Amino acid sequence: MNQNTRRIAVIGLGAMGGAMAAALHKAGWDVTGFDPSDTARSAAEAAGITTTATLGDVAGTPYAVLSLPAASIVETTVPQLLAAPGTVAIIDTTTSEPATSKKMAELAEAQGAAFVDAPVSGGRDGAATGSLSAFVGATEAALKAAEPVLLALTGGKYSHIGGPGSGNVVKLLNNVLAAANLASVGEALGVAKAYGIDPAKAAASISEASGGSKVSANMYPNWVLSGTHDSGFSLGLMARDAALAVDVATQIGETPSLLAAVANQWQDALAVLGPRADFTEIARVVAPAVTPAGAPGAATPAGTTPTA
Repeated sequence: MNQNTRRIAVIGLGAMGGAMAAALHKAGWDVTGFDPSDTARSAAEAAGITTTATLGDVAGTPYAVLSLPAASIVETTVPQLLAAPGTVAIIDTTTSEPATSKKMAELAEAQGAAFVDAPVSGGRDGAATGSLSAFVGATEAALKAAEPVLLALTGGKYSHIGGPGSGNVVKLLNNVLAAANLASVGEALGVAKAYGIDPAKAAASISEASGGSKVSANMYPNWVLSGTHDSGFSLGLMARDAALAVDVATQIGETPSLLAAVANQWQDALAVLGPRADFTEIARVVAPAVTPAGAPGAATPAGTTPTA
C-alpha cells in the first residue's frame, strides 16, 4: 500500500473514535479526524491528529472509519463522504442497524466504493492498542477492500459473519447478552453478600467454574466491586443496544422473552441513573449492596465518593 492510500478519515472522535484515530496515527496512517465537538477535536489534536470541523473536507479520502452514536447519523454521513471521488472503503464501527448497513453498502457499491459494517468490542484499551475484535458484515469484495483497516484496528481479530448488516445483528446480540450477564451476575453476588459471603471471593470462584464469564471475572472486580465504574461505555448506549437487539428480533418475527425482559430492566435503570452513567452502574440498581456507592439516591457510605 502506497502512502497516498494510507490516508484515512475517522468520523467521530469520542472515547472509541478518538482512541482508534490515535492507534491508526501511531501505526503510520495519515489520519484526519472529524467531529462537531470542539472538545473532541482538541483531544485528538493533542494526540498529533489533524482534525476538521467540516465533514466535506474528508470526502473522497481513500478510507474512512465511522464511530457514531446512531444509525441515523450513519445514513446522513456516508453520502457526504462519497460526494467526492476517491473513496476505497468505509468501515462503520458504529453499533448500528442492519437495514441501514444494507442501504449504505448498496449506495457505496453503486459509486465504486466498499462499505462494511464492523461494530467492535474491546473498549477504549482495545481501540488504543489496535486489538479490538470486530463483527463484520460485508460482501467478499467489500471485505477485501476494507481489510487493511480491519487489520490495523483488530490485528486480524475480526469475524466475517456474512453479508451487509450481519455484523450489526451479531454485535447487538453480543451486547444484549452482556447486558443480561451484568444484571444476573449482580443479582447472584447480591445473594452471596446477603449470606455473609465476600462478593469478590464469590465472583472469583464462579469465574473458575461453569457460571463464569468476562463479566464475573473482569467487569465486576475491576469496575463494580471497586466502585470505579469507569469502563468508558455509557448506560444509555447499553440500554439502547439491548432495546435494538429485541427490535431486530421482532422485525423478523422472533420473540426472545428473556432478552426482552433484560431490555426492559435496562430501561428501568436508565430512568433512575440517566444515560451518562457508566453501564456497570446497573449493579447499583440490581444489587446495590455489592457496590460502594449503594443504591441511587441512597446516602453515600462513609469514606466513599458517589459515582453518579
